[in-house]
Amino acid sequence: MNGSFRLSMTWLHNWGGLVVGWLLFCVFLTGTTAYARHEITRWMQPERVEAADSPNAAAAAIATLSREAPQARRWLIMLPDERETATQVYVYNRPGVQPGFRRLTLEPADGRPVQARATYGGDFLYYFHFDLRIPGVAGRYLVGIAGVALLVALITGFVIHRRVFWDFFAFRPNRSRTRLWMDVHNALGILVLPYHALITVTGLVPLMLLYLPWGLQAAFGDRPAEFNAAVYAEPMPPAASGRATALAAVEPLLAEAARRWDGGRPGRVVVDNPGDAAATILVKRTDADRVVITPEAILFDGTTGAVRKVWDGTGAAAATRAGAYGLHMMRFADAPLRLAMILCGLAGTAMIGTGQVYWIIKRRKREATASFGLRLADGANLAVMVGLPVAIAAYFWANRLLPDGLAGRETLEVVAFFAAWLLAALHPVLRGVQRAWGEQMAAAALLWIALPLVNALTSHAHLGVTLTRGLWGVAGIDLTALAAGALFTLLAWRRFHAAHRHIDQPREALLRRGL
Repeated sequence: MNGSFRLSMTWLHNWGGLVVGWLLFCVFLTGTTAYARHEITRWMQPERVEAADSPNAAAAAIATLSREAPQARRWLIMLPDERETATQVYVYNRPGVQPGFRRLTLEPADGRPVQARATYGGDFLYYFHFDLRIPGVAGRYLVGIAGVALLVALITGFVIHRRVFWDFFAFRPNRSRTRLWMDVHNALGILVLPYHALITVTGLVPLMLLYLPWGLQAAFGDRPAEFNAAVYAEPMPPAASGRATALAAVEPLLAEAARRWDGGRPGRVVVDNPGDAAATILVKRTDADRVVITPEAILFDGTTGAVRKVWDGTGAAAATRAGAYGLHMMRFADAPLRLAMILCGLAGTAMIGTGQVYWIIKRRKREATASFGLRLADGANLAVMVGLPVAIAAYFWANRLLPDGLAGRETLEVVAFFAAWLLAALHPVLRGVQRAWGEQMAAAALLWIALPLVNALTSHAHLGVTLTRGLWGVAGIDLTALAAGALFTLLAWRRFHAAHRHIDQPREALLRRGL
């Protein structure tokens, strides 16, 4: 980093962006799918594609749990809404009782177990975008480092491209291939720059206590339960009394919570010590009806229904953190806003990808013979920018092709994802990087274009059904697959055309010389 300040920033932007660019591409692409997390899950469970919400979901779930898990120490009930149409229930058993934890998916209307194929759905891609599915917290640290690096890249990019706004409006029809990639990279960076800055900064907020735990340690020491109760409205459950007592009806408690929240909808019900005299019922407000998702909750006595404690979400620090978190998650967004966020996320993904490609093209012009490091970086570009979409397509294909009743099928879907990605990474080693680009783009085009056809042949939730019945969220998965297939078809055609033109150049030179 010797030389002028601008040259130093150029070095930092280029090399810093290259090192974390592949990771950022993965984070942005899978993070973009998180805006359609519930729609992806509904697509991957075609048996429930037309399921509807029910106002009696909490009571129906409690009735089922009272029969199926009466001795559990805690029931956690995630209430359905217009996007997540099933009731998600988590049962925590008492120490010594196996299994210690289990998850149930129930029908909102009557509490029956959902009859649908087992799948992780959109949750797998959602969790991948911030922990890379690496056990422990290593993946979250890597994503945090990449987020900080992206902030640095955004700042240094402005320092480097002093004429970026002028160049953005410049018309250069005869630009070189190198200049074209740079212009596209700059244009994508400028078009959705506010989104890039917002999503990067707010993305660090949900995990800030992992990265900066010292304030928590100074204030609460070794008492994390007090912190959870004060900040997240998650109080420690009381000890069971051992006296059996009927649980209070939950409907009046939900109505009381909605009244106190001026019509705000409950989203979560936590029942501790069900069927015991020391039972409590915690009702927490949903995140889907507000931007600043401060913890708003009411703790009720589980037998009498009396209010024990109220969390109102006040406080500047809590509001700042909750506002940033809410803007990152965008759970409040309606369909048009979510679509806009998806387009911004794809623009950010493309910005990162074009920057990686531009680095390769620029270095290749400087080297008479491509070095091992350049070939390695080019192969990494292919494995990430084309290999990851291929892996996601394989994940969807596995969902449709694996037998519905197969044991562990949700895990096998994930295995298909990583197996396809591994094959995509090995492909350039076996075929050569230049040849592999076109072949892998063609494979991606085929996988994505054929996905709606496979869906139509293996389920009743195809475009003919979802479009005619106005199920736009689910239909959007098939439509996106067609758009992705069309894009990869265009890229594959251009790649093969460029390769043939490169092969024909020596022949044309000989003809010009009369040989």
